[in-house]
Amino acid sequence: DLVGVEGIHKTISSLLLKNWSDELNQEIDRINQELPNTHNSEKANTVRRWITSVIDRMEHYKAEHNRLLKEHMTQLELAVWKAKL
Repeated sequence: DLVGVEGIHKTISSLLLKNWSDELNQEIDRINQELPNTHNSEKANTVRRWITSVIDRMEHYKAEHNRLLKEHMTQLELAVWKAKL
């Protein structure tokens, strides 16, 4: 497997929505399917484009994940505040 980095998999597994994790895992698996069919002279460019794609998608999902967490934290804080009244 070309991608066995534990940190990437931990980040993916911590994402809020399962479909985000599934999409990232599919994207990671895609390179293993694509490279054997890629001409040697194009492999480096293919890997660069793939890395950029994975990083961009991961950053997008992490930002969305953080936005949702903040939103839910606000709702939780309001509920706790209301319960104290």
